[in-house]
Amino acid sequence: MIRKNAVGILALAAIATVAGSALAQGKSGETREQVRMETKEFLKTHRYDETTDTWMLKSGVEPPEGVKTRTEIKADRDEFLKKNHWDETTASWVARDASKPALSSLTKEQRRAAERTFNKTHRFDETGGEWISK
Repeated sequence: MIRKNAVGILALAAIATVAGSALAQGKSGETREQVRMETKEFLKTHRYDETTDTWMLKSGVEPPEGVKTRTEIKADRDEFLKKNHWDETTASWVARDASKPALSSLTKEQRRAAERTFNKTHRFDETGGEWISK
């Protein structure tokens, strides 16, 4: 009985291995030669920096047309984070309400006033574990 189960498991493992490798090869549609060419082109213009653990452009090499610099990308990221926040309930990024300033930009007195205003209009539901409008 154990021998039949072992043979069945080995057969399933072999099928999964063959199917997985076939799917992995068919996804990109690129040939090995195309990948090798892209790799050679990349290595001509980039070097690996072990201190920052990233690929960097070699000195004297200009980035390709249309590629943003690191400072531009960081500025875009910061702008996005100013305008959006992560909502745990929907597991997605949500636009910030422009009429409500971020709590971190409020003074202690302003934050307490905002909390008092919120507490006047909401109550915490212990059974549901959420704030509900009064």
